[in-house]
Amino acid sequence: MRTYLSLLFLLLFTNIYSQKGLNEKNLDQKLEKLLSQTHAPGFSIAVVKADKIIYAKGFGYSNIEQKEKVNENTLFAIGSTTKAFTTALLGIMEEEHGLNFDDTPRKYLSNLEFYNDELNNKLTIKDLVSHRSGLPRHDFSWYLFPTESKDSLLARVKYHEPFADLRSTWHYNNFGYLIQGLITAKLTGKTWEQNIRDRFFVPLEMSRSNLSIKEMKPMKNISTGYEWKNLDTTVALDYFNIAAISPAGSINSSAKEMSAWLKIWLNQGKYKGKQVLPEAYIKKAVNPLMLVGPGISDPQFADQHLKSYGYAWFVSSYKGHYRLEHGGNIDGFTANIALFPADSLGIIVLCNQDGSMLPALARNIMSDELLDLSKTDWIAYHDNKIEQLRKQLNATKQAQNESRVLGAKPSHLLEEFTGKYTHPGYGDFLISVQNDSLFAQFPVRKYYLNPWHYDLFKPQEYKDGKVDTLSGLGVNFNFRTGELGDVESVEVKFEPNLKPLSFSRAPLQADVSMDELKTYAGDYELAGGVLKVTVDTKMELYLKIPGQPIYTLIPLSNTDFGIVGLTGYKVQFNKSGKAIEMHLIQPNGTFTAKKTTK
Repeated sequence: MRTYLSLLFLLLFTNIYSQKGLNEKNLDQKLEKLLSQTHAPGFSIAVVKADKIIYAKGFGYSNIEQKEKVNENTLFAIGSTTKAFTTALLGIMEEEHGLNFDDTPRKYLSNLEFYNDELNNKLTIKDLVSHRSGLPRHDFSWYLFPTESKDSLLARVKYHEPFADLRSTWHYNNFGYLIQGLITAKLTGKTWEQNIRDRFFVPLEMSRSNLSIKEMKPMKNISTGYEWKNLDTTVALDYFNIAAISPAGSINSSAKEMSAWLKIWLNQGKYKGKQVLPEAYIKKAVNPLMLVGPGISDPQFADQHLKSYGYAWFVSSYKGHYRLEHGGNIDGFTANIALFPADSLGIIVLCNQDGSMLPALARNIMSDELLDLSKTDWIAYHDNKIEQLRKQLNATKQAQNESRVLGAKPSHLLEEFTGKYTHPGYGDFLISVQNDSLFAQFPVRKYYLNPWHYDLFKPQEYKDGKVDTLSGLGVNFNFRTGELGDVESVEVKFEPNLKPLSFSRAPLQADVSMDELKTYAGDYELAGGVLKVTVDTKMELYLKIPGQPIYTLIPLSNTDFGIVGLTGYKVQFNKSGKAIEMHLIQPNGTFTAKKTTK
């Protein structure tokens, strides 16, 4: 009888909640208005109460051009809300393989090295989980230089400089989640992707959820990502493959399927009676580990305080209710997932607008409604924030223009800036000249380098044969010269908390014909001595100086050659009629030798 009464009470509670606590018509109107005000193409939202979905709908379009509408089954990129899945795998490893969150990650990954001894000897997995390593984001390392090899990406961590002491401050870092994914792979002998499928997608019946753009593209009912460019125009974006950094944010899913993920968090790790996540991990993972910023982050909302970060969840008080939440953003998509454990409530919002405020605001609108809280006008809040952002953008643009020195030209010919530029913590990119302009080619993106003043250039995205003046990297390319005046590197401030990173330059080898090379071969007289220049069938030029080894000359242009193994040294040939001179340019001066043989 007691069991029967308990079930009857639960059924009555659920019925009352769904009928009286959720005014769908009013809620739909608020969300429709939010969609309009944020200029978002569309979004999907689902709400879980205990182990039931009590609300699931789509608003707007998944594809504007095709007029395809969003519903609760539409797939979106969920970005960094993937992180809770990755850390949850470690919760399973804790129970099944004896992993300890206080272990050093190097216990499991012998090839992992950090920038300094403090990180190598003292950093723990828990530090990576809670973003308290002292490392800045270094996101351009994976965003501009993507690779499918997780080990290759991991090797870059050694060259990622921290900006703060270990555990001294909170700062978001995606590489910490790459490391977590690799630890799971090491312990199981399976890839991170396979572990996610086996441990979550299969038991949670998330049959359409997937782990890459390649997997999602062929599927039906998928959303296209968009950008509200310059707070003015909505444009479609290409899908972005985040490749090896996948444990930090590669999942694509729907609001309905993500509901199953929230159900295990609201039901002690169980889904339909099956234990998917250890209950001990659930109890631990809903707690904070590191304070994020000041106790009250926004004076306008003093009751939303003590924001912290735990096991891949932001933890805070929302109007007196304990809340876990996490956002996600990747090109064209924004997401927010929220849990109110004490209220057995979960909310999922997935949107196809880049950097959108909509998911967080829709979450708040829903929270106020379902928890019977004081109703904040979140749409007015959004409009005020957008107005502030417009003013900020205008001020930034004006400040940039005022800092520009008009008429100040680069110190070198554009051809002298060309080459391969390298940083061991990031990767390689090429700079070339096309149509009297400099372009930077990264592995997946190309940028026009807009001459700003002197040797300072601003990168602007180049796509489909056009320069997008409204899209850029938000950084400057500042070229540096060496002792001989040659361009040796470019400095780029990819990390606001660090000094600019220096990418060293290696000149690109020019294509010089064999006939041209043969004209340079012969004997040259210098101060009574004879220097010999020879060419072989491999179209390589060599320089022989008495008493020294034979040097290989690399063509930088038809007349300029670098010397292999001698940084800062160069050979330049000069033709005047039939006479040829060879200039040996080095740090202590330039020496001229005249050709004595034909």
